[in-house]
Amino acid sequence: MEKIRAVNLTKIFGSDPKLALALLSAGTGKDEIFNRTGQAVALSNVSFEVQAGEILVVMGLSGSGKSTLIRCINRLIEPTHGQVFIDGEDITNLAHHALLELRRQKFGMVFQHFALFPHRNLLHNVEFGLEIQHKDKAFRRDKARAALKSVGLDGWEEAMPHQLSGGMQQRVGLARALAVDPDILLMDEAFSALDPLIRGDMQNELISLQNRMKKTILFITHNLDEALKMGNRVVLMKNGQIVQVGTPEEIVTTPADDYVKRFVENVDKSKVLTAQSVLIPAGVVAYLDDTPRAVLEKMQSENLSDMLIIQRDNTLQGIVRQKSVEAAVSRGDKTITSMIDSDVPTVISSEPLTTLISILAKWPWQLPVVDEEYKLQGVVINTGILAALANEP
Repeated sequence: MEKIRAVNLTKIFGSDPKLALALLSAGTGKDEIFNRTGQAVALSNVSFEVQAGEILVVMGLSGSGKSTLIRCINRLIEPTHGQVFIDGEDITNLAHHALLELRRQKFGMVFQHFALFPHRNLLHNVEFGLEIQHKDKAFRRDKARAALKSVGLDGWEEAMPHQLSGGMQQRVGLARALAVDPDILLMDEAFSALDPLIRGDMQNELISLQNRMKKTILFITHNLDEALKMGNRVVLMKNGQIVQVGTPEEIVTTPADDYVKRFVENVDKSKVLTAQSVLIPAGVVAYLDDTPRAVLEKMQSENLSDMLIIQRDNTLQGIVRQKSVEAAVSRGDKTITSMIDSDVPTVISSEPLTTLISILAKWPWQLPVVDEEYKLQGVVINTGILAALANEP
């Protein structure tokens, strides 16, 4: 379900944006517009959507327009042209009071600078958004305590902001945004001011929170590694325009142009590519109701020393090995049930290659890929991973 949709968003800063907009519509570049009119084009016909429960990361260098974009989404900055839809409602023409209510009810914001009130303890800081909503005091306290607990600050309610590290202060900022239970989180360079180790911890914390809460998150960053780690999809911007939108894998493996290619050329693909990108069909498998002789004939015809066993509905049961099957045939066994090794490592299709590599370093056979119901989707082998890592975009 679509939660946010931006349509041809354009923002021009200056005294005569209509003149610049006309030039922009005629195909004039932003640099020429600035030289001729003094008007600065911050965004130019930006369109994208964010699905409910998705983390969409907008990534770009300084001056790319990403921070202007996020502020146009909740109209902290008024777009010069274009529309913003929230849950299908066009909010670009909302009156002032209706817009304030929309922000209070729908949005939570987390900024690079923590913006905590120095004279308030953590509990009172987190309560602030609920105070604006005129919620009951007991309700505010309960929600604020729950929000602090959700970000790992249970027991810190009475502490003051100056007593906290930068990472802890950012956790308070995130808790304050979560306390109002917003549908949408807007995060503008939220972790950029943190030390690298703390930044990584906060990224993991947000991913963990997202797995539990399923918020819709629009996340702004200038850091490519962060974008690829955090985003279900990534919007890459340059000079106020979108260059490419795609999953992290798509951005890395199929860059839209040379600009994107230069961006991703030093990315560690093993952290971005997933099992889905190296998945191959399982090929010949045996079924739980096959006889040992039938399984042995399959293994011999395919020259296999091991074989995956599945049910007829594709549910993975485990693996059998040739010596065990030969012994079963010699004994005259009627089933293969007793020789199935069910202690087989498996991964899901979204698992990064780093995880697969560590498993395959210890597991000498093909690695099964399964879905949530443990149904076999395919397998991964070492040579497939090597080929994916060696492939140049």
